[in-house]
Amino acid sequence: MDWTEVKITVDAKDVDLAGAIAHMAVPYGIYIEDYSHLMEDVEEVAHIDSVDSELLKKDRTKAVIHIYVSPEENSKEAVAFLTERYTSAGIKNKIETDICVQEDWMNNWRKYFHPVKVGKKLLIQPDWEKADNPEGRIVLDMEPGAAFGTGTHETTRLCMQFLEDYVKPDCSMLDVGCGSGILSVAGLLLGAKRATGVDIDPLAVKTTKQNAERNNVGSRFTGVCGSLTEKISGKFDVVAANIVADVIIELSKDIEKYLAPGAVYIMSGIISEREKDVKNAIEGKFSIISRREENGWVALAAKLT
Repeated sequence: MDWTEVKITVDAKDVDLAGAIAHMAVPYGIYIEDYSHLMEDVEEVAHIDSVDSELLKKDRTKAVIHIYVSPEENSKEAVAFLTERYTSAGIKNKIETDICVQEDWMNNWRKYFHPVKVGKKLLIQPDWEKADNPEGRIVLDMEPGAAFGTGTHETTRLCMQFLEDYVKPDCSMLDVGCGSGILSVAGLLLGAKRATGVDIDPLAVKTTKQNAERNNVGSRFTGVCGSLTEKISGKFDVVAANIVADVIIELSKDIEKYLAPGAVYIMSGIISEREKDVKNAIEGKFSIISRREENGWVALAAKLT
């Protein structure tokens, strides 16, 4: 059956908040075209003569968010939700819809996913494009499939930078809302002894398992299909939640039950406007030990007080 593609054009300066709102409307099958940092990215990961000339012609003042609505869902409801939320947030937008067969939307985003360096140690690359690695970074091969998480978004990069800081040899890790499994796999490649990834979407759990196998860490990964921690047991040295503020607030109500002594709780996917809400939710139980911010997105690392 055909899916519905919803294409949302916004000013590039609004893309972070607009993308977060879009992800609330449809938590799967989303990708963002944002060319505002194209030249900076080119200087970091490629030579100018290797960039597609069509990319260089793109309007760098605009960003386009693509979401995909399954045949079982009502695309008109999604559009109505987006229109209302964007109006409330003061985001100028243009929303278009079109029919898209499933195979097309699963492959569309691939042309926007290229190798990317993260932090000081990691290099993420898609299966179909290998990168030069003169620095000898730890290479993480990814095939996101229909799940969220390629490492190109600020929220994921901020989390991975924290993983570089806090993953220690032989530690255990819990990845809440694992998506493509990029954080679980990164943690294992950085030295974690074992990692458990949980996601409400069975396709995400399947994709994570495949990515763990792809990076030769499958024997140390456990995938769980469930909502937040409802099917999780045990305690972990590092817990990462790269989701959205409201879900982090809900998760934080009893996350301490899953934290080993001295554990680090990493929270990301927080737009700067919601940082205070998240901090208020964990106040009294956690102390913030580190904070990172990039382009209006905030990630926090905390420990129990």
